[in-house]
Amino acid sequence: MNTRPMKPVVVALVLTLGLSACADMTNRQQRALSGGAIGAAGGAAIGLMTGGVVTGALIGGGAGAAIGALMPEDKKLNK
Repeated sequence: MNTRPMKPVVVALVLTLGLSACADMTNRQQRALSGGAIGAAGGAAIGLMTGGVVTGALIGGGAGAAIGALMPEDKKLNK
């Protein structure tokens, strides 16, 4: 039986869906999403060093999303 690995197909599908989901987002929603992603990555990295990867990612993601959503609009981009 010839079985091909499905991992590359699944990764491509998830990335495509993830990128297309951001098309109709407001600036505030985009900042919250990117802040959450950056916070989760940073929290996971810190958690890796301290022993709590999942907890670090959850705390970092929540904090990053909150900070990203609360950041003021950049007036230069709206001109």
